Amino acid sequence: MANAIGTHGAAGAPGTAQSMRAAALAGPGRVRIEEVARPEPGPGQVRLRLEGCGVCASNLTPWAGPDWMRFPTEPGALGHEGWGFVDAVGEDVEDLALGQRVAALSYKAYAEYDIAEAWAVVPLPETLADEPFPGEPLGCAMNIFRRSGIEAGQTVAIIGVGFLGAILTRLAADAGARVIAISRRPFSLEVARAFGAAETIPMHDHHAIIGSVKELTSGDLCERVIEAAGKQWPLDLAAELTRERGRLVVAGYHQDGPRQVNMQLWNWRGLDVINAHERDPKVYVDGMRAAVEAVASGRFDPTPLYTHVFPLERLGDALDMTRDRPDGFLKALVTP
Repeated sequence: MANAIGTHGAAGAPGTAQSMRAAALAGPGRVRIEEVARPEPGPGQVRLRLEGCGVCASNLTPWAGPDWMRFPTEPGALGHEGWGFVDAVGEDVEDLALGQRVAALSYKAYAEYDIAEAWAVVPLPETLADEPFPGEPLGCAMNIFRRSGIEAGQTVAIIGVGFLGAILTRLAADAGARVIAISRRPFSLEVARAFGAAETIPMHDHHAIIGSVKELTSGDLCERVIEAAGKQWPLDLAAELTRERGRLVVAGYHQDGPRQVNMQLWNWRGLDVINAHERDPKVYVDGMRAAVEAVASGRFDPTPLYTHVFPLERLGDALDMTRDRPDGFLKALVTP
């Protein structure tokens, strides 16, 4: 709808002050629900009536309350994996209509409503009408896969099979690669096998894992290794499993301090090292569009990976579960 005014939304009369519920972090490990005014879209923006938001592991450092963190957070803050319906549009928005179901890259999606730039909103087709769609992490997986350069016939090790690692397993296997999945939890290894891993190895002993991969590859190691755990040991292990002139892809989100790397090994093997986390929001959105196409076409189905759904009031429980990763957990969603 072109040139519509933000106050003319689907949820109420023009100019009416309306409220919404939003979650804020009140302190380390504490969430509170606030009643605040619904935001109004400015030029080039839309307001979303959210159906839900994925819970990202990047939230865990703020949740722990480091010294640099300031509480309380803004209402809805940290939520960036939202999807829902276009509820109001600002001026100069031409390609989005009221009531359209979309995923969006926005930043205060732990709430009933959020604002997104129109260019950061990706329409969802009718074929996905009944499915949750946290667009940002799905787009992240597509971008990581693209930058990994995986080809048919390669052997690919994926270290850490959570939500991201499982999707990358499926994408790599469908590309014709032989996937070796390495993860700590037996449940994760079951998921990896279901998503196409040819081999699975429990992540319990550094040298035993290296030996197993050498045995599986006749000593050649792997053309591609994706580290998706975000910890020091998996990063060390990833380098050890990458063959000469192979590509080590850092997909894990390393947020708990500096890392050391074995530069002698990296140099000796001539490794290509890719930090696959994008920081250009428009590249994120490109990945989200690719994810919509992939899921809608049946290339992969992420719905089995959404293992836990919580109401907004239980965001704290969702964050605790994301941190503790009990058996059977992969990805939490929260719904308003």
